[in-house]
Amino acid sequence: MPSLAVVEAGEKMKAHQVSDSGNGDVSKAEKKSKKKKDTSFSDPAESADDSAPKKDKKNKKLKEKASSNSSHSESEDDSFKDEKRKKKNKKRKLSEDDTDTSSDALKSKKKKKKKVEEEAQVVEENPNSVENFRISKPLRDTLKSKGIESLFPIQAMTFDTIFDGSDLVGRARTGQGKTLAFVLPILESLTNGPAKFTRKTGYGRPPSVLVLLPTRELAKQVHSDFEVYGRSLGLAACCVYGGTNYHSQESNLKKGVDIVVGTPGRIKDHLERGNMDFSSLKFRVLDEADEMLKMGFVEHVELILGKVEDPSKVQTLLFSATLPDWVKDIAARFLKSNKKTADLVGNEKMKASTNVRHIALPCSKSARSQLIPDIIRCYSSGGRTIVFTERKESASELADILPGARALHGDIQQSQREVTLSGFRSGKFMTLVATNVAARGLDINEVQLIIQCEPPHDVEDYIHRSGRTGRAGNTGVAVMLYDPRRSISISKIERESGVKFEHVAAPQPADVAKAAGTEAAETISQVSDGVIPVFKDAAQELVNSSELSPVELLAKALAKTAGYSEIKSRSLLSSMENYVTVLLQAGRPIYTPSFAFSILRRFLPEEKVESITGLALTADGNGAVFDVPTEDLDLFLAGQENASNISLEILEVLPPLQERETRGSRFGGSSYGRGGNRFSAGSGGGKWGGSSDRRNYNGGGRGTYGGGRGGNQGSRRW
Repeated sequence: MPSLAVVEAGEKMKAHQVSDSGNGDVSKAEKKSKKKKDTSFSDPAESADDSAPKKDKKNKKLKEKASSNSSHSESEDDSFKDEKRKKKNKKRKLSEDDTDTSSDALKSKKKKKKKVEEEAQVVEENPNSVENFRISKPLRDTLKSKGIESLFPIQAMTFDTIFDGSDLVGRARTGQGKTLAFVLPILESLTNGPAKFTRKTGYGRPPSVLVLLPTRELAKQVHSDFEVYGRSLGLAACCVYGGTNYHSQESNLKKGVDIVVGTPGRIKDHLERGNMDFSSLKFRVLDEADEMLKMGFVEHVELILGKVEDPSKVQTLLFSATLPDWVKDIAARFLKSNKKTADLVGNEKMKASTNVRHIALPCSKSARSQLIPDIIRCYSSGGRTIVFTERKESASELADILPGARALHGDIQQSQREVTLSGFRSGKFMTLVATNVAARGLDINEVQLIIQCEPPHDVEDYIHRSGRTGRAGNTGVAVMLYDPRRSISISKIERESGVKFEHVAAPQPADVAKAAGTEAAETISQVSDGVIPVFKDAAQELVNSSELSPVELLAKALAKTAGYSEIKSRSLLSSMENYVTVLLQAGRPIYTPSFAFSILRRFLPEEKVESITGLALTADGNGAVFDVPTEDLDLFLAGQENASNISLEILEVLPPLQERETRGSRFGGSSYGRGGNRFSAGSGGGKWGGSSDRRNYNGGGRGTYGGGRGGNQGSRRW
C-alpha cells in the first residue's frame, strides 16, 4: 500500500501536468499570432500610421459595446430578478396548494376512516349483517339490490353450518326466509368454498345440486331464487316439473347445469329415462319436506335419495316449517349421524307467524259469497287477498262470484296457473281463490289478508295458509270462517298451533258502508273542479228544495256513489244478510235443541218456527241462539209476551256456544255432531260413519268403517 507522501506527490504531479498543458496551448497560440504578423505584406510605417485611428475607432466600438453590454446586463439582471420573483411566488403558491390539497386529503382520509368505523359499529351492532358472513362481493351486491342488508335468523343460524359441509335439519316459522337459508351458502360453497374444486364444469356437466319440492309453484319460485343469485356467480339452474313436455327440460339437462330444482314425480321420470346423473352431486335439499311426504311422494323421495351411490360425499339439507314424525324418520335415514339442527320454533307453543292477526269469524256456507267481499273491504288495507277453500270446485265457484278474482288449483293447466300467479304478483288482480297449492312457500309481496272459508282438517295447513301474509317482518291479517256450532275445530287449532284467535262478528253492512263512503269521498275529491259550474245550479236547487242539510245531502250522494241505497242487517251467527240473531231464554237450563224448539212452538206458528236457522245452545246451558228473518222479527218479539218466563233478546255480541264434536262416538259423533245430530244432515264420523242409523253405511266418517270425511246419508229423523 503506497504511503500518504507518495499519494500527495502524485496528486501534485497531476496538477502540474494539467497546468503545463494549459501553458503549452497558450504558447502555441502566441507563436501562431506572431507568424501571422510576419507574413503580412503591409509597410511597417504605414501600418503604424493606420493603426492609430483604427485603434481609436476600435476602442470607441469597444466602449459602446461595453456600455451596451452594461445596459443589457442591467436589463438582464432586472429580468432575472423578475423571473426569480415569479418563480418564488409560484413556488409559494404551489406550496400553499399542496398544503390545501394535503388538508383536503387529510379530511377525506378522516371521513373515510369515520365511515369505516361507523360501518364496523353497525356490523358489530347487527351480527346478522351480510358483511359478517363469507359472502362474495357479487352476491352481496345482488342482495343489496334486493334491499337485503341483513340475514334472517334462520339464514344467519345455518349459513356457516352449510358452508362448512354439515348435514342440516332446519325449522322455522313460515315466512322467515328458509329458501335463502340454503340458496346462499350452497352458491358460495360451489364458487368459493369446499365444493368449488370438485364440481364439474363445461358442456354436459352433471348437476352439483338437487332440490326437491312438493308443488310446481314452489319449484318455480326456488328455481327463480337460484337463477337470480346464481347468475352473478356464473352458475346455471334448471327447473323440472310436471304439466309440461319433457323436451325442453331434457335439452337443458343434456347441455349441463349446476343446479336442478323440481318435483319428485318429474325428477323420478328423468332418472328413469337416463336424463339425470347424480355421480357429481354435492348437495341434495328437501324443502317443505312435511308437505312433500304428506302429498304421497314418500316412495318417490326415497327412490331419488337412494340413487346417490356414495351418500358420504353428498351434503343433505332438510327444511320444513313443521317436523312431524315421518319427516324425522327420513332425516334419520338419509342424513349423516353428526347432522346439525337449526330449530327456531322448538317447544314454543306458538307455531304460526307472530306478525299475523288471527281472527275467527262465524259464517254459514251459504253466506260466504256475501260476506267475503265485505271482509276484503274491511281488512285488506288495499293489499292482495288469498282465499283458501278445501275443494277445487269451491275455488272455481267462488272465483266466479268475487269481483276481479281468479282461481288456482290442481285441475287448472300449468300454463294457466303460471299466468294466474304472474298476474296476482304484478297486481293485475288483487284476489286469488286457491286450494292448498298456494298454501306452501309461495312468496308473494303485499299479501295483506288471508281468508280461510272453513277450518282446515290439519293444523299444519292453517299454519302454512296464514303464513302467506305477515312475511319478511311485515304484518297481516288471517281470517278463518267457521260454523259456530262446529267450534271444536277452533279449539284444536288454538291448542296445537299456539294461536289465540280474536273472535269477532262479521262486518255489519253499516261498517262496510262507512269504508265504502271513505273510498267514495276520495273518488269525489279527485273529480276536476271544471265540472262544478255545470252541476252547481242543480246542486243549489237541491239544497233549496230539501229539508235536509247540505251535509246530509252530501252523505246521500256519497252513499249513492258507493252503491248503497239502504243499509241491511246481518246475522251475528251465520253472517247472512237480512237476518237477525236472537237469544232465547226460558228461566231454566235449555239442554237440547229439541227443548228450545218446543218452547218456540208455544207462542209461534209452526211455519215461523221452521223459518229460523242455525239454532245452537249457549255454553252456559241457559239459552239458545238462532237467526230470524228481519221481516219476522217483530212477530217473534211480540209473541214472547204470550209465554210466561220466556224472553227473546236481539244480540249485538255473540255469546260463547257449546262445541259439537264431529267425530268420536260409537254411532256418529256427539249428541249433536255431524254424524248423529237429530237436526242436521249427517256427515261426520263414528264407527258406522255418517248417520246414527246403522243402516246407513255410506255416511263416510272417520270411524272404524267410515273412510272419507263427508257423509250424505244423515237424516233429520232418527
